[in-house]
Amino acid sequence: MYTDSLMLPLAERMKQADALLAPYAVPHEGMLGRSVKEPEDETRFPFQRDRDRIIHTQSFRRLKGKTQVFVAGGSDHVRTRLTHTMEVAQISRDIARTLGLNEDLAECIALAHDLGHPPFGHTGEEALNVFMTKHGAHFEHNEQSLRIVTVLEEHSSLFAGLNLNREVLEGLKKHQTPHDAPADVLLPPGTSLEAHVVNLADEIAYTAHDCDDGLGAKLFSFKAIQRIPLAREAAERSKARGTSLRGSLIHLLVTDLYATTENFLASQAIRTVQDVVHTSRPLAHFSAAMEQKLAQLRSFLWDHLYMSSPVQACNEKGRNTVTQLCAAFEKDPPPKVKELRQKTQGTLPEAIKDYVAGMTDAYALRQAQEFHLMTGLGAPPDAPEEP
Repeated sequence: MYTDSLMLPLAERMKQADALLAPYAVPHEGMLGRSVKEPEDETRFPFQRDRDRIIHTQSFRRLKGKTQVFVAGGSDHVRTRLTHTMEVAQISRDIARTLGLNEDLAECIALAHDLGHPPFGHTGEEALNVFMTKHGAHFEHNEQSLRIVTVLEEHSSLFAGLNLNREVLEGLKKHQTPHDAPADVLLPPGTSLEAHVVNLADEIAYTAHDCDDGLGAKLFSFKAIQRIPLAREAAERSKARGTSLRGSLIHLLVTDLYATTENFLASQAIRTVQDVVHTSRPLAHFSAAMEQKLAQLRSFLWDHLYMSSPVQACNEKGRNTVTQLCAAFEKDPPPKVKELRQKTQGTLPEAIKDYVAGMTDAYALRQAQEFHLMTGLGAPPDAPEEP
């Protein structure tokens, strides 16, 4: 059991932890600080505090009821937006530790990266974007994640949002995957290598678990997916080890990332944090060969999972639900929308967007029932939590 005499002061513990980091990692004390200066915690590192603030939000808890690929509540075993987030955080920490990066910072960015996702996955996002476009704005879930932690969530009456360290906020601003933007897009300066890693951890996580969920839903067979070279290679490894296809896919992708990223950092003479934040090119990479294999697997998943009839049917009904809710709330704003508008001092469409984006799938369905909207998705599985 620890006693006061055995526990090192916080500054000393951070100094020891910093000594284990690569020179281009963000130090544990951070570099950019918080928008509102706060007293340091007695025992936790700054990014540990940020992690705790994120996971104790209502927005984080509601991820359990949001679609990843399959509508939440339809099965206990498919990924939800919450379990996806947890897998991204785990992979991010593993990569960060191996590369000598700041695990706590990577974990924070991973835990917050999908907070802004609306109900019904990317089709819900598309519906909200259409609604906001009509009002001269737009909707993008990464931007909404940033809005949640800086405006909508509350931690203290002394400031808006969670007052996270700016490295976390910068990581959310720059988060992108092939779902969000082309792989060759430039990143504005200021992005930590930890943020680069989370982008790829996100892609690794959803590629592997979507294969798992697609197999579980019998949308394609194990034999069919093995026609794809990367899946076949993973299947051979998993057979030899008696493990899952998902785990072998993660292993192949992560080990390729390690070798490629280390070589690229060396070739670009990346030696300090300043070298990282002053570059506009992503520094964490898969090899060209792995990118080609990944593209083939993504194409397979697109045809056999994302565009499958069962998934598309649910997507269309989810899109209709979000579209009809936005239209109904614009005609007759409920009290929650009025409260959000007053809190943020924004427009009515923006308040509607904030309210609908925060809903779980089940709560959106319940609201549709209360407003007598015909969405076709049926009753929600249980009583949802309000956004």
